[in-house]
Amino acid sequence: MKTQDLLTEAYTAFNNRDIDAVLTVMHPDVQWANGMEGGHIHGREAVRDYWIRQWNSIDPQVNPQGFRSDENGQIVVDVHQVVRNLDGNLLLDQIVQHVYTFEDGLIQRMDITGL
Repeated sequence: MKTQDLLTEAYTAFNNRDIDAVLTVMHPDVQWANGMEGGHIHGREAVRDYWIRQWNSIDPQVNPQGFRSDENGQIVVDVHQVVRNLDGNLLLDQIVQHVYTFEDGLIQRMDITGL
């Protein structure tokens, strides 16, 4: 599967709250950006716990708008991010970049820029 297709499916699964589908494309020792508190979450189960905690307080939707490779071989995804509170009120509507590093065909690290 092409990297772009893998990421597109992962965004769809995230928006559908299908954690297991997204975790299957992550390296067991993934380093995932913590967009709420800063820093990174380490490991698949920590990402699961982070998302469950996140979804208990906000309703994020992330939709890829474009993909490119950077000079370091990372994949940069322009993402339209819409975040609502649990009552449906808009909190954020912005474009950010998610920067992915892959190892053995799995997501090893994800960083967020443009916040």
